[in-house]
Amino acid sequence: MKTGMPLIIIGGSMFILGLMLFYLIDGGEILKFIKNMGTFVGLSGIGVTVAGILLYLIKKNEQPIKENYDI
Repeated sequence: MKTGMPLIIIGGSMFILGLMLFYLIDGGEILKFIKNMGTFVGLSGIGVTVAGILLYLIKKNEQPIKENYDI
């Protein structure tokens, strides 16, 4: 199984969760801390998504190893 696709899905869900935590929470001191955690989760989700895309693109055109023992 390709490793890029699960990372893209996980990163996208982290980004969406971070957006929800950031925009839907408004309130006291504890809730402000959770809102800031939403920012961190969203930015981390962007990083995970980019890593997944890069892994997908690197593994996409991988050539099989051909061993040549002719000397």
